[in-house]
Amino acid sequence: MGAVCCCLSEPIDFDGEVNLYHFDLHRAVGKGAFGKVRVVEHKRTKKLYALKYVEKARCIKQKAVANIIQERRLLEEIDHAFVVNLRYAFQDDENCFFVLDLMLGGDLRFHLERKGPLPEKVVAFWLAQLASAIAYLHKQHIIHRDMKPDNVLLDSQGNAHITDFNVAIHYSDRRLHTSVAGSMAYMAPEILGNKGYSWQTDWWSLGITIYELLFNKRPFDGRNVERLKSAISKDSLKFPTDLIPLSDDGTDILKQLIERDPTKRIGCRSTDQLDDFREHPWFGSLEWDRLETKELTAPFIIDLKQANFDVTYELDEFLMVEKPLTHTKRKAHTDLEKLKPELRQLEEQFTVYEYDRSKRQSYYPDNQPVYTMTAASEGVQPTATIAQASRSGSPDVFNSTTRPLNSLPVQYSS
Repeated sequence: MGAVCCCLSEPIDFDGEVNLYHFDLHRAVGKGAFGKVRVVEHKRTKKLYALKYVEKARCIKQKAVANIIQERRLLEEIDHAFVVNLRYAFQDDENCFFVLDLMLGGDLRFHLERKGPLPEKVVAFWLAQLASAIAYLHKQHIIHRDMKPDNVLLDSQGNAHITDFNVAIHYSDRRLHTSVAGSMAYMAPEILGNKGYSWQTDWWSLGITIYELLFNKRPFDGRNVERLKSAISKDSLKFPTDLIPLSDDGTDILKQLIERDPTKRIGCRSTDQLDDFREHPWFGSLEWDRLETKELTAPFIIDLKQANFDVTYELDEFLMVEKPLTHTKRKAHTDLEKLKPELRQLEEQFTVYEYDRSKRQSYYPDNQPVYTMTAASEGVQPTATIAQASRSGSPDVFNSTTRPLNSLPVQYSS
């Protein structure tokens, strides 16, 4: 018998399969289309994590079951210093749960809106960290596809981490992707041109993100979808340096990131994608080895005495939600054959993961399709392994199926 802890009258078997009873529930720190994020504490280890929970009923209603399973699988493959890593995954009768690294520093959108344009030395430091993470993802044959300030979280020390893998996909060296997913304002021109794209798009999106952090505006804008697409594809890159100074080296690296020819884009010219960045003078004498082990002190100070997220999340959780998250026991001996197809799919494919027990595995190169369970008369229908939609706190969210904003999947954004 494993170690037990008493919670009310129910013993907790910490050596058994992980479940919500293993955690104490604390404050809410994020909200998406059909899921939320809150701080939790593991009852035995006392470690704090972020719990992202996705309501199954709403997930099914919005036809996002494949997205959730795809995100769960991709997160199992990833373990990097500048990524919000998965620690546990499990489910109960009503929700699917992702237990992730806790980032107490908030997202870059929050800080950008609060502080305005951010200092050049700070942004250069974050770019180095994010470049390291993106290069790692590409080695895993993963394209993030939704790089933007909303999807970068800071830890309590001010280090940057990529989150939200809801539209991330594996890429193949043998073919290009044509599916459109993510936030249009950050999409590379090769995506909008419908000529096929691959991992190079992440470097463009990172460039738009860095530009926005420096100038508190994006380089390309439009009043509608067509005008924005035209601006991204054709407008010249301009820098408002008369209002906000930027060094020549900073201007140069932005030009190399926001380069319409993906073969000439920085990060795309060397076998080791980080080589171009290590050699760029904007980073000065940055010690890359120490950066990647988090030995360097981040130049951005996080004030932990105040909330680094929208406090209305917490009010919403306790005042506006009809049924707040609680610990609930699962129904015993569920008959999978009697479940609705989508619920059965989640039961079978959203599998349990525990980082201290499970060995991380890669689903590449097989990259098997995520199958959508449909009515018995239709059988099992394969869907693309490409998640088709993204929900964002930033404007211009777009996807190939043009679903309305209120139908788009959840993101982890504190």
